[in-house]
Amino acid sequence: MLCVMLFDNIRLFRDIAQARSISRGAGSNQISQSAASQHIQELERKLKVALLDRSTRPLTLTQAGRLYADLCRDVLRREEEFTAMLDAERGRVEGVVRVASIYSVGLSELPRLRREFEARFPTTQLHVDFLRPDRLYEALLDDRADLGLVSYPEATKNLAVVEWRNEIMTVAACPTHPLASRLRLLPADLRRQHFVSFDQELTIRRELDRYFREQSVEISIAAQFDNIQSVKEAVALGQGISILPECTFLPEIEQGRLVSIPLGDPTLVRPVGIVYRKRKKFTRAARSFLELLRGMPAAEVLNGR
Repeated sequence: MLCVMLFDNIRLFRDIAQARSISRGAGSNQISQSAASQHIQELERKLKVALLDRSTRPLTLTQAGRLYADLCRDVLRREEEFTAMLDAERGRVEGVVRVASIYSVGLSELPRLRREFEARFPTTQLHVDFLRPDRLYEALLDDRADLGLVSYPEATKNLAVVEWRNEIMTVAACPTHPLASRLRLLPADLRRQHFVSFDQELTIRRELDRYFREQSVEISIAAQFDNIQSVKEAVALGQGISILPECTFLPEIEQGRLVSIPLGDPTLVRPVGIVYRKRKKFTRAARSFLELLRGMPAAEVLNGR
């Protein structure tokens, strides 16, 4: 019975199990919630066992559901390996490359990369999901993404990291701020300034807090957000200054909504890396996109050169 099940249905259950939500799993697979519910009910009827505990919110998997979710992941990884080998046999670059990205990198870089990639390889498509770092790592581990673009990347037992670039960080301020006319700032210049920061669970917030401690700088947190876009808007509205990768607010600088003030001694950088699941079998399309990102053969990138 399991042999004749479609990969789409297997992928649907995997996504429902991961999201712990039928509606979110259905949305990921572009079907209605009712269609997804009917599929799960039919599957449970055939297996003669409950897979989901619907009495909890968010829903949880039963023991049988956990076993079946593991099977789904195994089957989809085998499908991934088969697709990669089939691509090699065909010698063609085609198909979908799934990229998970944090918002700041995705919004500033991926539109250009998408245009260049799809122009080079017209039979490919770049699918991008914008995710928080923790969700990004989960997507890679659950094979819902081929590559991840994330700041302050973390290698783990199951995830590998390729260095991509270091982004210079500068002080962002609205044009009317008292510091806006300065050509350069030192850490001491930031003392007692109102500061627009990031939520405490984000790595960039922890890195900025560490920087302030090392420089013996006390600031006043005026507001905090979980994404750069919101931080930029708050700074532009005059709620305070912030420290951001300069490349992420170039449009606001051109519009005259923000100014960038270099921060010296020491200079701050935000490392951005490419993350992928170890032992992953990349399709030719995914390898080609990796080569576009790094400007070198994928084999050298994956071998850590």
